[in-house]
Amino acid sequence: MRGFLIAVLAFLSSSPAFAWGQIGHRVTGAIAEPHLSKKAAEAVKAVLGTESLAEASTWPDEMRSSPEVFWQKTANPWHYVTVPAGKTYVEVGAPPEGDGISALAGFAKTLRDPKASPADKQLALRFTVHIIGDLHQPLHVGNGTDRGGNDVKVQFGREDTNLHAVWDSNLVDRQQLSYTEMTAWLSRRITPQNLKDWANADPLVWVAESAALRDTVYPADSRLGYTYAFQQNEALDMRLMQAGVRIAAYLNALYQ
Repeated sequence: MRGFLIAVLAFLSSSPAFAWGQIGHRVTGAIAEPHLSKKAAEAVKAVLGTESLAEASTWPDEMRSSPEVFWQKTANPWHYVTVPAGKTYVEVGAPPEGDGISALAGFAKTLRDPKASPADKQLALRFTVHIIGDLHQPLHVGNGTDRGGNDVKVQFGREDTNLHAVWDSNLVDRQQLSYTEMTAWLSRRITPQNLKDWANADPLVWVAESAALRDTVYPADSRLGYTYAFQQNEALDMRLMQAGVRIAAYLNALYQ
């Protein structure tokens, strides 16, 4: 048991943090659900049963505590992509172990395959919802130099943390809202024009947006407080809303 705990701690210290945290991911899934087409909603129900997209959205992160090699090694790179400054994803491509973009493509094939097992389809759909959320967190499109901001040590309030964790959880958690409250607040702000403008099912577009935003979130001072949170709130909310709309857009296109 001690050896397993050491292995898990080593894994967590060397890997990118979980994107958005549980609240943020659940918000993206909950925003998406009412925007599913009838066909997509029926297909999702056939795969997940009574499980909501909000529930499905956090499953890949929860499973990262599993000691299985699949979760400790194989699936780990699927939560992010790397796009160095001045490059595009098309120029860089996926590494040999894969990444979020290549995983999405593989899962799309599974979800379209009538011969795929129910278990494989559940894994594919849960991961698809999760990865779309991940790719909208700007630091999950890393620049290749600091593990997506994990190596950028900061102080948020009185807590010693890192920039990635600030974007994953701190900025969301400081608002002290449940995921249902945050979903309701953000959903009311999504206009018909937003739905039209954001309904893009191309992951390359989401990645390019995150890469552009990523380069603006690095602070000049390592001591972050209310000023930093205030400056980033608009971008944070926008990426959560866009992720929800894009989850629906992607699934609508997939099941069209």
